[in-house]
Amino acid sequence: MTDLQFECVSKKYKLRGSSQTPARWYRLPFFESVREMWALRDVSFKVKEGEALGIVGHNGAGKTTILKLLSSITTPTTGEIMVRGHLAALVEVSSGFHPELTGRENVYLHGAMLGMKRAEICRKLSSIIEFSGIADYMDVPVKRYSSGMYVRLGFSIAAHLDPDIILLDEVLAVGDAEFQARCLDRIAEVRRNGRTIVFISHDLAAVYRLCDRALLLDHGRIIMDSAPRQVIDHYQQLTFAGQETSLAEQSHSPKLAECTSVTFLSPDCDSEKGVRTGYPMVARVGYRASKRVAAVMIRVSIFWPSGYLCAQLSSEEMELEPGTGAVEFKCPILPIVPGLYRIDLGIEAHGQEIDARHRCATLRVDPGKPVFGDFHIENEWSVVKESSL
Repeated sequence: MTDLQFECVSKKYKLRGSSQTPARWYRLPFFESVREMWALRDVSFKVKEGEALGIVGHNGAGKTTILKLLSSITTPTTGEIMVRGHLAALVEVSSGFHPELTGRENVYLHGAMLGMKRAEICRKLSSIIEFSGIADYMDVPVKRYSSGMYVRLGFSIAAHLDPDIILLDEVLAVGDAEFQARCLDRIAEVRRNGRTIVFISHDLAAVYRLCDRALLLDHGRIIMDSAPRQVIDHYQQLTFAGQETSLAEQSHSPKLAECTSVTFLSPDCDSEKGVRTGYPMVARVGYRASKRVAAVMIRVSIFWPSGYLCAQLSSEEMELEPGTGAVEFKCPILPIVPGLYRIDLGIEAHGQEIDARHRCATLRVDPGKPVFGDFHIENEWSVVKESSL
């Protein structure tokens, strides 16, 4: 059974004025230029009952427009939208809070705005407070809350809704790591309970973990509808296209020491398979020093496409002789999941950065050993008899 359906949906906005022409107080409305911008063009998809759909794409691709259309914040220019059942949208989870009211009072206010009955709020109040983790501040006006406390309370209220369909738009973009993990667990629990989920996020690992299927949007059109792994791989390829800058292009003036190259190798005999998850990897960084440099550290930073630092390889302090050379980082097991990663290089001397190369290379990790989650952890297991405990 289908819970959501888009049928040839398009959304057009009219943009008035021109960014190149300064506004004038005497300019009349009929002299203003009007431009059309299509946020969505002929978008069609279905979401089955109990399915978790992820939507990914660059900023401005049309992701939030889809959510606004589904939640009736705006209407389509053309096409039809079908929604079956009660729907709740978690966009700005802390919007609607009254700054002068306490956290407890805002639970009742915000809960009512989200469609919860007072009796339902009373029944869930203790659970909402416990989930938020800010019980000591529930009787403090929210104007004294930090941004993180705002988000904690807002998501906690929204997480206790019982809709048939839940729309999530970047709700995990803020908050500390512990609370983000709790939110992910809550979303996974909602999914296990058979709720239909539409999850919009730049967190590709979360999309991979939570969703059954994913859409890739590009300039208002769906360019791929497939399993999350395939969609994420294609999105990463588009993200990295044209971003990589050669080390030679980044070299402007002579330095004490600078990075000249970086390569990623597989020390396995079957090197044609490339770098793979769960197998050894060697990262080799070439350098050039104009003179003897002491207390030098060379680092390789590995980033997710979203810009989040995934891992870093760093040498101990050493001394570089004048000339060229290379430093090798040998990783016995590569734990990160398959995909494309952005590489930054850097050299420090006496704690001061003397060379930095951003987006200078790409690391492609191919499938190797199975990964269920974000990382592969090499392990051995055995049964321990009770007498041995």
